[in-house]
Order: sequence, then C-alpha cells, then structure tokens
Amino acid sequence: MRLKGAQAAFICLLTFSAVQGQDGWSVTYTSTQICALKGSTVDIRCTYTYPSRVNGNVTVVEKALWFTKMKGDEHVDVRTEAEFAGRVQYHCDNKDCTLRITDLRESDSAEYTFRFVTNHPGGKYAGSPGVTLSVTVLQAQVIKTWPTLYPTWKKVTCQSGCRLPDPHSYVWYQNEVNIDRKESSFEKYFGYTDSISCAVKGYEKLPSPSVCVDDQTCNRVSYTSRSICALKGSSVDISCIYSHTHPAVSKFWFSPERSHQQQHRSHPEDLRKDSHYAGRVEVIETERGRSTLRIRDLTERDSAEYHFKFKTQSVEWKRSLPGTTLTVTALQVKVSRIISVHQTQTEAELKCESSCSPAGRLSYVWFKNGQKNTTQQTSAYTDYFNPGDNISCAFSGYEDYRSVHVLKLPSVSVSPSGEIVEGSSVTLMCRTHADPAAKNTLYKGNQILPLTPEGIYNFTSISSEDRGIYECKTEDQLSVSLFIDVQYAPKLPSVSVSPSGELVEGSSVTLTCSSDANPAANYTWYKEDDNSAKASGQNFIITDVRPEHSGSYYCEAQNTRGRHNSTSHHLTVVTGKSIIVQNIIRLTSVVLMLIPLLLVILWMRKKKPLSSTAESNELMETMEVRVR
Repeated sequence: MRLKGAQAAFICLLTFSAVQGQDGWSVTYTSTQICALKGSTVDIRCTYTYPSRVNGNVTVVEKALWFTKMKGDEHVDVRTEAEFAGRVQYHCDNKDCTLRITDLRESDSAEYTFRFVTNHPGGKYAGSPGVTLSVTVLQAQVIKTWPTLYPTWKKVTCQSGCRLPDPHSYVWYQNEVNIDRKESSFEKYFGYTDSISCAVKGYEKLPSPSVCVDDQTCNRVSYTSRSICALKGSSVDISCIYSHTHPAVSKFWFSPERSHQQQHRSHPEDLRKDSHYAGRVEVIETERGRSTLRIRDLTERDSAEYHFKFKTQSVEWKRSLPGTTLTVTALQVKVSRIISVHQTQTEAELKCESSCSPAGRLSYVWFKNGQKNTTQQTSAYTDYFNPGDNISCAFSGYEDYRSVHVLKLPSVSVSPSGEIVEGSSVTLMCRTHADPAAKNTLYKGNQILPLTPEGIYNFTSISSEDRGIYECKTEDQLSVSLFIDVQYAPKLPSVSVSPSGELVEGSSVTLTCSSDANPAANYTWYKEDDNSAKASGQNFIITDVRPEHSGSYYCEAQNTRGRHNSTSHHLTVVTGKSIIVQNIIRLTSVVLMLIPLLLVILWMRKKKPLSSTAESNELMETMEVRVR
C-alpha cells in the first residue's frame, strides 16, 4: 500500500488474501488488516477477476462498490452513507479498485468488503471476508521506574490501540517542543511541571494528547477534538482541557489564520475582540481547567484552525502543536444524472453533497416541496420531478440547516407538437427552469446550433436533412435529447434491373424501385401506354419473360405526403428463333469479312514463286557473260 501525503494511512500487516469463487470469479485484497491513525487517510485496495464470457456473451461490469453493512438484501454503498459525506472516494480501473477514506474517525473501524455486479443474470460477486480497518489514537503513558530514589526519572511510552509500524519512527514533544527522540519508549529526567506528547513520524499533525509527567499539575493544553465539521448557520463548541502551575495572567482563544491577517499586530488576537466574530463568540468555563469556545451563526469564512493560549508570570504557552480544525459546510443538492424525460416530468437522480459531515452515525433526510420523504435515507434520491420543484436535504438531527434547491432540470421541446412536415415552420426550445435563467447549449451531433437568449432555435422551412436527434445540455453537463421526425413526400425514385441487358425468352428478371421518403413509401409498377398497375411492392419480378414483356416500365412511390414517378426503364426480350437468325447473320458477316483476306493471302503466295524464278534466270545470264 502506498502512502500519499502527510496524512496518508500506514498499514501494519501486509498480506494478500484472495477470496476465490467458482469459474474465475475472485477478489484479492492487498491487505486484510489495516491500522490507521484517527484523522489520517487510508487506501483500501483490491483486484478482482471474472470470466471474459458467460454463455458466449461478453462480461461487462456495471457496478462496483464497497460496503460495511446491508439494508435488507441491499448492500449499502459507503459513498451514500451520511457519516462518510465528503470523506470517501473510489479509484477503480482495469479490475483494480481502491477505496479512500479521509479524516478517519474511530467510528470508521469496520470490515470493508468489495462487491461488483455484471451484465449477466446472477453475475454478482462479493469478496467476503473483506478488510478489517482499525482506527486508533495515540496515548503517551508515563511510568515511574525509581519513584523513591529518582522521583523525576521517568519512562514514557507511546501506545496505540493497534499495531503501529517501525517502533523507531516516533516524534516526541516536551512542553510542546520537539525533542530528539525517535523510539516508541525511553527514559530520562523530567521537570515536575513538564508535559509530554508523542506522534508518529510523518504524522506530526496527529499527536497524542499531552499528559503531565508528574502526578501534579503541569503546563499543558489538550483539545477534545482535532477536527470538527459543522453546518453553515449552526453553532459549534470547540473545547480543550488545560492546566498551568502558576496563576494565569491571561487566557483566550485565537486563530492563527486570523492573527496573520492582523498586519499591525504580531501576537495572537483574542477572538472576542475580532470584529469578524462580533456578537457570535463566547468562551464558556463551567469547570476548572476546561475551556469551550462557542461560535454561533457559522459562516464558511469561520473554517480555520483554533487554539487556546494562556500566559502566567513565568510561562507563555506555545502553539507549536495543532489545535482544532473547524470546517464549515453547506449542503448542496445536485442533479447527478437524468434517467428519462416525459411530457411533464423528468426522472432523475439527485445527490446531497457536502465537504464534510458532523460526527456520529447519521443518515440523510430529503424534502420535496416542503414534504419530508421518509423512505430516502442515503445521499442519493431518485424520483420523478417537475420543473421548479423545491428539493432540499439535511443530515438527520440537523433538519433546521438543510439545503434549499430549486431544480434546474434542462428540457427540450418542439412546437408544433404534432406531426412535422417538410417546408413548415418549427420552433425548438432548449431551456432550464431556473431563476436566474441558466445558459444551455443545443447540439445536433457535434454541431452547435445558435440559441436565442430565450433558448429558442427556429426552422423557418424545415427540411428532411433536419431530421435527427437534438441534445439540450446545461452548464453542469446535464442533457436531455429529443428526436425530430420530419415527414416528406417521396424523392425521385430510382430503378435497377437484374440481370441487365437484353432478356432471353423464358428467363426471369427483377426490377427494384427505391425512394427516400418519410413515412416509408409504397410502390406501384406501371408499363408505358398501359394505365393498369402491373405489380405493387418495392420489387417487381417477372419469372417467365415473354416477347410481350418488352417495353418501358416505371414505378410510382407514394406515402401520405405525396407521390413521385421514376424515369422509364426499357426491357428488350429476344426469342430463341431470333437468336438463331442473329447468330447466322453474325456468322455470315464474319465469313464475308474473311473472304477478301483469304484472297489476298493466296495472291501473295502465288506471287512469291514467280519472283524467285526471275531472279534465278538473271543470275545464269550474268555467269555466261563472265565466262565469255
């Protein structure tokens, strides 16, 4: 398991455990036991396998989730549980899935099991048993080794509720000052007023509470919680336990972030004197040694780290260790996906989101137009919604601090709503019901169509090419689609003939008519100079061709929007006798063409011997002259 960042979790026991199923179904966990510090981040990882095909069909994983509990027969996805709000992420890819939990709490200790669902009936698998996560806090323990002889010689040990890594990777703080010790326990001389605290190396922001080395009072501050999540508009109590050996001259709560903003003051500022908190802050001390900072009517600007500080005649308590980090969140309702769009309603899945969640076992509460929904208790809410519905969500027990959200669902509509005929004027509306109006984009395929400020696109004379799917998309990338069906009369039909060329008597021929039309065209076949229909249907088949079938044919394509005739196509039929006569004529033509050629050849052959005899006589005469 990889450690990522200063607050990443560590694993004390690394084992590989495969939960093997039948026929290649399995889940393998990188670790079966994980020990992590409260406030840190943990990664729980697994790999899984499944058959590539089942009964010849390709396997597709449709859903993958981690769960710790079930509701009836349903496995509850940890992402939908209120106590994990803003703290859970999935990183799943290529048969590998990692569950990440941030800001760990002791209540997160549980067994986490991975489950996936495929496209096959019964193709579901859970890797049980899963991974056991133990969330622990550090405790510094002081042991008196020689109480009588050496009362200030003490042994200190850093302990936890589960096994931690390398015992030499610790950090120790004496009176909140880092001392050079790395072991999990050591012995040394301490002062009577000293306090001690420990942390794991790399996790210095998650130290143990400070404890007094001696049984008597020491100088120390220990915070009840290192992190608190509170809802916007609510109140929060931030508490600490403190002690000092001498009377305090001053004590107050401050925020380092606010102090740094004070350009003319270098020391921490008492929040009671800060104008940002005017009328909203009070410090409560109902018992000695416990101080509580109460902030009312929280705003998101109040998110900060808060510290308590005291000052005596001899000591000014430092603030080197972390205080309490407050995160103020506001719930938000978002449309995660649109399932289906109907005439007046939209089926959608909503999500209740926040950056964190208050401590405790919580659930969600949903409200629709002011009415509480008693069946939905997770962060996801699926229902049919009308444009303008008022939907809100809250954490159970915090219903007074719920979100308020008017649904901004995109809608796309066309006018007129009936049949659309080519050449007519059509108006397409792409809108989101929101105030102020949201910006939408209209697409046809990859083409962006210009909209008016009111979300209207006009077709002054719609054509058959405008037929298709139109998508209306919001800035949040939510979209709805509408199919515009443009009706038009048949275009010019085309006719094809198979086989082509002259037809032999007794053979067969097929004529095919095609035309672009909506609705689809019906076809009728005619022969020129004959008003009666020869056939109906896209194909006209003549199985026994006869001479009387010769002639020009055309088809008529018609639908409810009009009709159109094709150009004529001529068929020529030849009989068997005609073929013999044609062959004789062709043969005679060939013979007549060959006779002159033969006569030329014979003449040339006859001429050649005569020429040879004349040449021989000339040669003899020449020889006689030379002898004389």
